[in-house]
Amino acid sequence: MSGIRLITGLGNPGEKYSMTRHNAGFWLIDLLAQQSGSRLSIEAKLFGEAGKWQPHADKWLLKPSTFMNASGKSVAALAHYYKIHPNEILVVHDELDLPPGQAKLKFGGGHGGHNGLRDIHAALGTPDYWRLRIGIGHPGNKAEVVNFVLKAADRATQALIDDSVIKASGVCDLLASGQFEKAMLTLHSK
Repeated sequence: MSGIRLITGLGNPGEKYSMTRHNAGFWLIDLLAQQSGSRLSIEAKLFGEAGKWQPHADKWLLKPSTFMNASGKSVAALAHYYKIHPNEILVVHDELDLPPGQAKLKFGGGHGGHNGLRDIHAALGTPDYWRLRIGIGHPGNKAEVVNFVLKAADRATQALIDDSVIKASGVCDLLASGQFEKAMLTLHSK
């Protein structure tokens, strides 16, 4: 199996949402760009901020500029343009079912009610892509979920989420080189 060629982080555009839990995927892309010296720029035809992931010649970082529930438009545009197969895509997103401080990798599966994943499933025509789930915790009441993901975490919780984003960034080079099992073992044992 080839390695990951596109890492896309999910979130909502704009300053209003920048520190909300729903933007955990954006935080990882920003960290990878910073660590590698990669530059992201607005690409209108890709409906997002995109850039080559340095020093990898044929690998991309992407932050859709659509809102969360239309993320698939951007992911599919970049994937089709650069002929990237779904199994070469890693989608980084917030995960209610994991506690803050945890991050988990998985391949395929359902969208679990996550509107960004639901849209990507539809746009790619398959659920068979990689996901990097950043734990944000659950408010405990299903009726509170929308409010919860669109609010910033308290300082202690944010520190845990930031730690998991940093840990997750550490396995991205393994994913890029196709070492999925090693990346999972490394991330899941932390």
